[in-house]
Amino acid sequence: MILRVQVGSGVHGTSISGQDDRDEMGICLEPARFVTGLARVPRGIDAGNAEVEFEQYQRHTVWDRPGGLANRSGAGDLDVVIYSARKWCRLALAGNPTVLLALFVPDEDVVHRNRFGAELVDNAHRFVSKLAAARFLGYLQSQRDAMTGAVGAHTNRPELVAVHGYDTKFAMHALRLGVQGVELLTTGRITLPVPEPERTYLRKVRRGEVERDEVVAKVNEAEARLTALRDSSDLPEEPDRAWVDGWLHRSHMSYWSD
Repeated sequence: MILRVQVGSGVHGTSISGQDDRDEMGICLEPARFVTGLARVPRGIDAGNAEVEFEQYQRHTVWDRPGGLANRSGAGDLDVVIYSARKWCRLALAGNPTVLLALFVPDEDVVHRNRFGAELVDNAHRFVSKLAAARFLGYLQSQRDAMTGAVGAHTNRPELVAVHGYDTKFAMHALRLGVQGVELLTTGRITLPVPEPERTYLRKVRRGEVERDEVVAKVNEAEARLTALRDSSDLPEEPDRAWVDGWLHRSHMSYWSD
């Protein structure tokens, strides 16, 4: 393990007391037999004897209760995803909003960070490029579709729709993605937790205190800004793949030689 941090609503500052689980993301270096050899891992706890190449590990404490994999995480649960460094780098280089967060988490939300993880965080700028615009737009649009009940979209929170008329959590995430995407494409970084006054507004959306039409309008505004920044941002066209490739080689070789 080289880096493990809190992600999700807890690190964004948008959690609601008594309602949220805790989400953590980690990055690990694989033993040599999984990279240069043929070693594989079980596909999952419900996949029998099937094996796959290792890419990530997931642990959700809610699975321990009756109902198992069908359970939804809730208050007090812990959800952990650990990526192989190689998969995490592929996703980050493509501008994936979820994995990029690990580079900007404040120290108080870092569970573990060794010298390899510190070097990664110190070089966050090497992962950031205009490619992130398309990813943030895609995530924003999918969250908006789920919020508005667009054809083909799915919400697993009917209780929120019943009370507020729309899925307020999807709405909050759609708007958050717009806020953070604009900041990243403007400054090359993401501030965590979300700065004020946006954080307070996001929490109001989450609590259902903002009318659906107003939220949709705000999300559409953010979409328009992201679309414009896709071409006008001062970020590089591509991330620094050569540096990342070198870091992966150095880190694995050092780990294997220890």
